[in-house]
Amino acid sequence: MAKQSINQVKQRFGIIGTSPELDRAIDIALQVSPTDLSVLITGESGAGKENFPQIIHQFSKRKHGPYFAINCGSIPEGTIDSELFGHEKGSFTGATGTRKGYFEVSNGGTLFLDEVGELPLPTQARLLRVLETGEFIKVGSSKVEKSDVRLVAATNLDLIKAIEKGKFREDLYFRLNTVPIRVPPLRDRKDDIPLLFRKFTSDCAEKYMMPPINLTDDAIETLKNYRWPGNVRQLKNITEQISIIERERVINSETLKKYLPHHEVGMLPVAISKIYESENKSFANEREILYQVLFDMKKDLTDLKQVVNNIIEDSIQHQPTSVVPVKYETFSDNITIRETAINDNHNDIQEATEYEESALSISEVEKDMIAKALERHNGKRKMAAKELGISERTLYRKIKEYNL
Repeated sequence: MAKQSINQVKQRFGIIGTSPELDRAIDIALQVSPTDLSVLITGESGAGKENFPQIIHQFSKRKHGPYFAINCGSIPEGTIDSELFGHEKGSFTGATGTRKGYFEVSNGGTLFLDEVGELPLPTQARLLRVLETGEFIKVGSSKVEKSDVRLVAATNLDLIKAIEKGKFREDLYFRLNTVPIRVPPLRDRKDDIPLLFRKFTSDCAEKYMMPPINLTDDAIETLKNYRWPGNVRQLKNITEQISIIERERVINSETLKKYLPHHEVGMLPVAISKIYESENKSFANEREILYQVLFDMKKDLTDLKQVVNNIIEDSIQHQPTSVVPVKYETFSDNITIRETAINDNHNDIQEATEYEESALSISEVEKDMIAKALERHNGKRKMAAKELGISERTLYRKIKEYNL
C-alpha cells in the first residue's frame, strides 16, 4: 500500500504518528481488509488498538454492513454466552424473552471482540465453532443457526502464556491469529510523543477556548523519556490536566514532572526495562520485573560482602594483632546477619553467625507477600487484596494456586 494511502488513513481515523512500526500495523490492516481472514490485534492497554478494527471494516466489502465492538472483559461470565450467541425465553432466571446475540445481529458485518483473552473457557469453545463452521446455538436452544461474520479480536495479554497456564485454548489462538497486527507501545514511538502532545493540547484549547500550551526543549526530552505505562490514553489525560490547571502557557521540565506519576504500580524507568529486554528475559508483567531487580540488587549486595570479607582476610595476614569487628546487615528477610571478629590471639576469623543465601523464585516471593498480607489482616481477603494492589478475585485465585 502506498505511503500516501497510509497518510490518508491516519487523517481519516485521527491517528497521529510517523513511526515505522505504526505504519507497518496500518499497512497490514489495509492489506487484510478486503479478505475475510480473522485478525488478532495485540498491544498494551491504551496503545490505540481500537482504531484498527474500524480500518479493517471500513476498507472491506462489509463496510455497509453492521459493526459491533464488544468488550469481553466488561461482561459478567454468567451472561457472556447470552450476549454473544443470544438466548431463548426461560433458558435461565431473568430470561423473560428471546434475545438475539451479537453474532446474529452482526450477520454480514464485522464483530470486534476486545479483551478476548478474558473469555471463559466454555465460551472459547463455542467461539471456536463459530469461526470454523459459522454455526452457533442460542443459550437454551437446540437449533443450529448460521452467521456470516468477520471477526477481529484484540488483547493486551500474552496469549502464549495464557495457553501455558491453561487459561486460553491453543486451537482458538491459532484460529484468531490468522493475521497478527501488533500495535507498538508509546515508549517505542518516542518521536511521536511531541506530535500527540501538540494534538491533544490543540484539541483542549479549541474545546475550552484557551491558548494552547507549549513545551520547552527540556520538557520535550522529559516527555519523550517517560515510560508511559498508560500509553496514548495516559498522555492525553496528562495533557488535558496541564492545559486546564497551569496558568503559564509555556511548560518547562520541572512543571511537567509534577504531572508525571512516580509511583505507578509495577512501573520502572525505561532504562531498566531495556536492560532486561536486551537479555531476552520475558516477564508476565512489570511487577515481575521489579522482583527481578530486587533479586539482582540482593546478589550485588552478596558480592559486595564477599569483597569486604576478602579485604578483611587480607588485612589479617598483614596485621595479626588488630581487632576489627565487622557486622553485615541487609534489607532482605532471607539473609541473616553475619558478624565477624578478628581474634588477636589466634590470628583467624571467628564467625558468630553464618549467613545463608536462599535463591527465591518470583512465585515464592509472591506467595510470601500474600501470606504475610493475609496474616496482617486476620485472613480478610478484601483488606489483603487492597494492600497488595490486586483485585479480590485475583487474590482468591492466588490463594488456591499457592494452597494458602
